[in-house]
Amino acid sequence: MNSIKIYDLLKLAKNLAKDAGATLLDANLDLRKFHFDPKNIKEVKSLADEVLDRIIFMGLMPTKIPILSEESGLMQDQPEAEFRWIVDPLDGTFNFIKGLGACAISIALWEKKRPIFGVIYDIQGEILYWGGANIGSFSGDDEIQVSNTSNKNEASVCTGFPARLEMKSDRDILVYWEQIKPFSKIRMLGSAAISLVNVAKGCSEAYMEKNIMIWDVAAGLAIVEGAGGVFTHTSGTIPFSLDVSAANKASMLAI
Repeated sequence: MNSIKIYDLLKLAKNLAKDAGATLLDANLDLRKFHFDPKNIKEVKSLADEVLDRIIFMGLMPTKIPILSEESGLMQDQPEAEFRWIVDPLDGTFNFIKGLGACAISIALWEKKRPIFGVIYDIQGEILYWGGANIGSFSGDDEIQVSNTSNKNEASVCTGFPARLEMKSDRDILVYWEQIKPFSKIRMLGSAAISLVNVAKGCSEAYMEKNIMIWDVAAGLAIVEGAGGVFTHTSGTIPFSLDVSAANKASMLAI
């Protein structure tokens, strides 16, 4: 895929994220109606998830690139497809419906197991973040970069406990604690997308989470990379999940 095509797709994703955000912000409170997923009682689904998923899916469908969405699953699948859209229509659903904190719209384009670009619309701040490794990363039109903090004792880490994560042993808890305790501050925002945006713009130095779903982090990892950061990911224990770490410098802060 050539660079002209990439930028056309990026423009499309940016417009869709803004359109979805406008729909959400202009809507009445009915979009905050929710239920708990009977398959996972910790997982919350709202009417907003469905409405935003439909807007984004209809916009991406004409590209004929397969789409993996939290709400719709894998659509237009092509086993040999080189590229894939990865979408979270509303990351931080519980925060949105309760007015509790960070929430975002997330759209990413990946080539195999690597992101090309990501677009995140911060619903609280009404700000569009976007970027990728060969693009740079931006807040609106302003370039953003990761911090240059080089000491974990002066650094913060964003993390969380995904709804699907099970700490099955004391050892699991100990390993997790050993990873995060060197940092000066630990923050759980309830949105992986916004956590990664904070790494990309230098407000936090690192992010880590286990068994996080790929659609929660797909766009954010691209934006971190475009902002000069680094990341690693390995397969989690359930389909479409990842164990992820992202940071400003691989030599010091990668977890």
